[in-house]
Amino acid sequence: MTRLALDAGALLAWDRRDRAVAARLEAARRRGLDLRTTAIVLAQVWRDGARQANLARLLKGTEVVAVDERLGREAGALLARSGTDDPIDATVVIVAAPGDRVLTSDPGDIRLLADAGNRTLMVIAC
Repeated sequence: MTRLALDAGALLAWDRRDRAVAARLEAARRRGLDLRTTAIVLAQVWRDGARQANLARLLKGTEVVAVDERLGREAGALLARSGTDDPIDATVVIVAAPGDRVLTSDPGDIRLLADAGNRTLMVIAC
C-alpha cells in the first residue's frame, strides 16, 4: 500500500486550512493512500487541542509512528550521510517506504535525505 508521509509543515498547513494542502490530501484520500507521520512531528506541531480541532480530525485517520531507539539511531545515521541537520525530517523519510509520497514544506532537505537513504520517494511541496 502506498502512503503519504506528512511533515510538520504539511500538518501546520492543514491546520491553517491551506487550500492547496487540503486539495492534495483529498486527492490522496481518493487514491486510497494511507497517511503517516511520526510522533516527533506531532510534538513539533501540537500545542492546544482545543484550538487545533482541524488537525485533530486529520490525525484520527493518520498512522503516527513512535520514535524509538532504533528509529532515532537510523535518523542520526541518515543525517550523517545526507549532510542535513533536521532529525524530525529524517524520521519522516525513514517511515516512508519506497514509492511512497512525502508532503513537505522542505522539499530540498527531504530529497537530500531520501537520496542519502537510497529511498525512491515522490516529494510534494506544500
